[in-house]
Amino acid sequence: MNAEKVIILSDMDGTLLNSKKQISGTDMAAIEKFMALGGKFTVATGRTIQSFEQYRKMIDLKYPVIMYNGGGIYDWNEEKLLYTSPLPEEAREMAGELLRLMPDLGGEVLTTENTYVFSNTEYMQYHTRICGISPKFATLSEIPRSSWLKVLFTIAPEEIMNLELLVKYLGYDKKADFVKSSDIFFEMLPKGISKGSALEEYRRLEGMEGLTFAAIGDFNNDIEMIKAADIGACPANAEDSVKKAADIVLERTNDEGAVAEFIEYILNLRDNDE
Repeated sequence: MNAEKVIILSDMDGTLLNSKKQISGTDMAAIEKFMALGGKFTVATGRTIQSFEQYRKMIDLKYPVIMYNGGGIYDWNEEKLLYTSPLPEEAREMAGELLRLMPDLGGEVLTTENTYVFSNTEYMQYHTRICGISPKFATLSEIPRSSWLKVLFTIAPEEIMNLELLVKYLGYDKKADFVKSSDIFFEMLPKGISKGSALEEYRRLEGMEGLTFAAIGDFNNDIEMIKAADIGACPANAEDSVKKAADIVLERTNDEGAVAEFIEYILNLRDNDE
C-alpha cells in the first residue's frame, strides 16, 4: 500500500491524546514519519472550531478536520467550513424538556460561531475547562436558532443510562441521534450524522478521490467512523463495543502510543505490498 494513497483520521481524547491531554513524542514522531512519506493525517473530533484551536498548534494539520462529531468538516488552511449538517428546530424544545425532567443535567449548544452554556453544572465546568474555551452563558430561549450542530449534555456516570432511557421514552431518538462520547458526556446530533457519515462526505472532497481511508478511535462516538473506514482500528483502552466494530484492536493504549502502532501497521502493509 502506497502511503501517499492513505489518509488516517484519528479521534482525539482516548486515542491521539494521552491522559495528560497531550500528543506523546512516540505518536508525534510516527505521524511526522508518515507525512514525510506522503501520507495524509488528520483528526475527527467532537470539538468546535473554537475549542480545537489549542490542539491545532500541537500538530501541523494540512487536511480538513471532522468536527462536532460529524456535524461539520472544517478546512483550517482556508478557514472555512466545507460541510455542515444542523440539528432540527425541535432541538431547543427537546433539550429544554430533558433539562426540566433531569435538573442535574449540564448542557451546552455548539454552533458554527460560538459555544453557549445553558446549564452550568460542575461537570459542565469541567468540560469547558478541559476544552480551554470561554463559552457564552444563555438560556435556551436566548440561543440563536441557526446552525445548532450539536447539544452536549453532562451528567454523573451513574445517571447517564437514565438519560438514555429518558430519550427513548420521549421518542427523541426518532428526531435526532444521541451518543455517549465519554462516561459523563451525552450528545444530541442531527439524525444520521456521525463521524462515519462525515467520513463519507470527506471522500467526496476534492483531492480525496481514490484514497484508502484508515480510522482509529476508542469510544462509542467513533464506531460509525471505524465501520465506514477502509481500515478501522482502536487502541487497547477502547470500549468493548468499539473493539467489536474494529478491524484491528491494537496492543497499545493511548498512553503507550496506539496511533504510532497503527501507523506502523499501515506502513507494514505498504512494505508488504511492495
